[in-house]
Amino acid sequence: MPATPKRFVAPLGLAVAATTLVLVPAPAHAATVDITLLNINDFHGRIDANTTKFATTVEQVRAEAGDANTLFLSAGDNIGASLFASSNQQDQPTIDVLNALDLAGSAVGNHEFDRGFADLQGRVQDAADFDYLGANVYKQGTEEPVLDEYATYEVGGVTVGVIGVVTEETPALVSPAGITSISFGDPVEAVNRVAAELSDGDEANGEADVLVAEYHEGAGAGTPDGSTLEEEVAAGGVFADIVEDTAPEVDVIFTGHTHKQYAWDTGTRPIVQTGSYGENIGRVDLTVDDATGEVTAYAASNVARAAEADLTLPRVAEVAEITEAALDAAAEVGNEPVATITGDITTAFADGKRDDRASESTLGGLVANALRDGLSEIAEPDLGLTNPGGLRADLLFAGDTAENPANTDGVVTFAEANAVLPFNNTVALVELTGASLKKVLEQQWQTDDEGNVPSRPYLQLGMSDNVRVTADPSKPAGQRITSVRIDGEPLDLDRTYTVSTLSFLATGGDNFRAFTEGTYTDTGLLDAELWRDYLAGNDPISPDFAQRQVFSTIPANVQPGSTASFTIEKLGLTSLGAPADGTVTATLGGETIGTFPVTDRTAQIDLAVPASATPGDVITLTTEQGAVLTTTVAAAGPGPKAAANLTAQKKPAKVTVGKKVRIKVAVRTEGEAATGKVKVFGYGKARTVTLKPNGKITVKLGSYGKPGQKKVRVKYLGNDTTKSDTQVLKFWVSKKK
Repeated sequence: MPATPKRFVAPLGLAVAATTLVLVPAPAHAATVDITLLNINDFHGRIDANTTKFATTVEQVRAEAGDANTLFLSAGDNIGASLFASSNQQDQPTIDVLNALDLAGSAVGNHEFDRGFADLQGRVQDAADFDYLGANVYKQGTEEPVLDEYATYEVGGVTVGVIGVVTEETPALVSPAGITSISFGDPVEAVNRVAAELSDGDEANGEADVLVAEYHEGAGAGTPDGSTLEEEVAAGGVFADIVEDTAPEVDVIFTGHTHKQYAWDTGTRPIVQTGSYGENIGRVDLTVDDATGEVTAYAASNVARAAEADLTLPRVAEVAEITEAALDAAAEVGNEPVATITGDITTAFADGKRDDRASESTLGGLVANALRDGLSEIAEPDLGLTNPGGLRADLLFAGDTAENPANTDGVVTFAEANAVLPFNNTVALVELTGASLKKVLEQQWQTDDEGNVPSRPYLQLGMSDNVRVTADPSKPAGQRITSVRIDGEPLDLDRTYTVSTLSFLATGGDNFRAFTEGTYTDTGLLDAELWRDYLAGNDPISPDFAQRQVFSTIPANVQPGSTASFTIEKLGLTSLGAPADGTVTATLGGETIGTFPVTDRTAQIDLAVPASATPGDVITLTTEQGAVLTTTVAAAGPGPKAAANLTAQKKPAKVTVGKKVRIKVAVRTEGEAATGKVKVFGYGKARTVTLKPNGKITVKLGSYGKPGQKKVRVKYLGNDTTKSDTQVLKFWVSKKK
C-alpha cells in the first residue's frame, strides 16, 4: 500500500461524547479496511485477582475485531507503583503478562524510570517483547534521542506508525540520581517532529498510513473528574497543547499519567484515556481507505473490564499461569502479618476515589511519623515529610481471608504494608534552615524549574504530628505559608532542622527543589523496611484525624477590642472514616472567647478580641476534633509606619508614537523589599498591580498615539506597616522617523 500524506478533515470544534465517539461516514466510492486499536495506560503492575479479567477484556475485543486487524498498545507506566505480587519480583510478572497478551508497543511512562535509565535500557527492555518508545527522551545536553522514537506495525494490510512520548515533568517525578545522563523535551514538539517524518513520502526515514500518538501525559489533575473536553482545554497547560497543537497528521491520540477516564472527539480525531490499573481498555476503530491510507471514519470508547475471566482463551490461560505463579511467590512472604490497625488508614478521597494528592490524609501523616520516629537508633529528626504520590495503597481494616486465612479484620500483612511504599526509596536526612524548610512548604504550590505549573498544580505534603502549618492560598507565590509551628514553637528561620524524608524528595523530586538547599545524608535504609518496622513496633495503630495544615486568611496580628474576620477552609480530612468538624473554638489564656460553626468544611470567623488582651498574647483556634491549630498574636495597636522608597523608571529610554511604554517599579522599606500594591495614573484608566516578592513589578502601559510631553504618577499604596510613596514621571513622545 502506498504511504502517502493523508488526513481525515472534519469541521473544527470540540464536540464531546462522554464514552463513545460518533462514526464519521466514509465516502461511498472508497475501498476500505477496518482496524482496531486497543490501549491501556497506567497499569502499574496490577497482578491480582483482576489480572485475568483484564486479559479477558483484551482478548474478547480482539476476537470481535479480528486478531490480524487489531493492535494492542500502551501509554506507559506499565510498571512501577505496583502491587506486591509484581513489585516483589521487580515487575517481571507484569512484563510477562503484557508479553503474553502480545502488547506491541508502549510509550515510556515516568515510572519506567523509577529504578533509573540504566535499568530501563537494560533489564526492562531486555525482558519486554514489546517496543518501548520515547521520542522526547534525549541524551543530556543534546537533542539526540536515546530511545526508539516510533515503531511501525502492519495491521490488516495498513501500516500503523506509533510515536511514544513521556511527560516533560519526569525529572521531578523520579529520583534525579537515576537520570543524570538524559533529559526530557516537549512531548508535543517531539510527536510533531516524528509525525512529519513518517508522513513525508520519504521511505528512508520511515512511512506510515495511520499515525498514533501515545502520550504519557493527559487531562490535568486540577480539573474535576467528569469535566468536558472544552473545560479541560480551557484549563490550559500541556493537555491543551496536546489537543490543539498535535500535528494534523496524527489520526489518534492516546493519553495517560493523570489516571482520568475519557473518550472524546476533537472534531478531527479521537483522544482517549482509560483511567488506570486495567479498569478499562481503550478501543478505537478506524476505517482506512485501502488506496490512500486516509482515515475516513473513527469511533472510540472505553471498554470496562470483564466481570469474569474466560480461561478458554489461550492468551488468558497463559496470563492466568503467570499471575498464579506470581501470587504464590508473593504469598510466601507477603501473607505474613506485620501489625494490626483499629480502623482504615488511607489517602485522601475525592469524588469517591482514593489518591487525592491535593489533600491531607491519615496515611500521609502516619508515614511522616514513621519517617520521624523510625530512625531512633540512627538519629532523632525534628520532623518527617512525605510526598502524596508515594502512597500507592491504603491500609484497610477489613480483612481478606479468602486469599490468606491470617488476613483477618485489622491485620496488616507484609504485602499490604509494602504496597503503600513500593518504590524502594531509601530514607534520607536533610539538614535545612528554617527559611529553606518554609520554601519546601511553599513548593506544595507546584512549579517546575522554569516556572511552569505542572499537571498537578498542588501537592499536599504528609507531615508528622508535631507540625502545624497555616497557609493562605490567596497570597502571592512565596508568601502563602503564614505560620509554621514545630513542637508548638514558631519556626525559626535561622535555626537548622533535621528533616527525615524519602531519597526521592531529598534530591528535589516532585518539584520540591528547596530540599537541595540542605545537607543530605542517605541512611541506606529502605523506606518500606522502616515502614514495616514502625508498624510492628507501634501495634495496634489507630488512624489520626488531626489536621497538620489548614488554609486560612487569618491575619498575623489583631488588636485588643477589635473584631477580626477571616475564614478557615478545607477543615477536616477526607480519608475514610474521618469525622466532620462541627465547630472551631477560639481561646485566649485558656478561656473560650468564641465558638464558630463549620459548614461544608469552612468556618467563617468573626473574632471579637477582648479589650483586655495584651501585646504578646496568643489566640488559639481549635476544631471540634482538636485537629486544627491556627494561631495569631495580639498586638496593642499599630506602631509608626516605616518609610517607603519608590523608584520608577520608564522603558524604553526613547519613546516614539506607537511604541509601547513600560514602567519598571521598585519599592524598598528599611532596606528590604516592600509588599503591597502600586497604582499608576495618567494613562487611560488607572492601573493597580501587586509587587512581586522582590519588591519589584513592571507595568505595561501601551503606546501613545500623539507626540508631546506625557506625565504619569506612580503611587505605592503602602500596607499595615509601611507608608505610601509617590513618584511623577515626565517624558517626551516623539514622532515616528
